Amino acid sequence: MDFNTTVLRKSAGYWVALCLENGLVGQGINQEAAIKQFNEAIASFLGVYKIEPNIYHPSLTID
Repeated sequence: MDFNTTVLRKSAGYWVALCLENGLVGQGINQEAAIKQFNEAIASFLGVYKIEPNIYHPSLTID
């Protein structure tokens, strides 16, 4: 599974890292903390995805 586009921005006093392809998110008080939480979310997701590959259904594309 590929994780491609990540947005990192400040929102309501916190930094948020968001993967546009799958919606995984990390949040922290600074950029480094948000990225760390984001990487942990990806690692956790991939751990589950290896066991249950049908757990994720990507969004539909609009042509």
